[in-house]
Amino acid sequence: MKVAKDLVAASATPMVLGILAEADSYGYAILRRINELSGGELDWTEGLLYPLLHRLERLGHVEATWQTVPGERRRKYYRVTESGLAELAEQRRQWDTVVDALKEIWRGPGDARSFTAIPLGGPA
Repeated sequence: MKVAKDLVAASATPMVLGILAEADSYGYAILRRINELSGGELDWTEGLLYPLLHRLERLGHVEATWQTVPGERRRKYYRVTESGLAELAEQRRQWDTVVDALKEIWRGPGDARSFTAIPLGGPA
């Protein structure tokens, strides 16, 4: 299954902020974590992640510092700020609303697997 681009785009900010709320991280590790959390269904590219990280940094939701670990190359680590945590909380409230509404729709009469078309004018 391939997740639609618009759904990936809509969920990108809360996913990255949520990962950084767990711990500071760098780009490649964030990509691996997203892949792991989605069971391989979300296979983000650097072209998606880095512009998002730069935007979150401009907005003050994340801060970045360069770090060198002995024996490894220098990496840019990102950490979520207080502003980022507040944004994550707001994103979570919004996503909870969307998910709850979808669950209600899918749990509706006859279950989601047996949708019945309703004429545009409503039920007869």
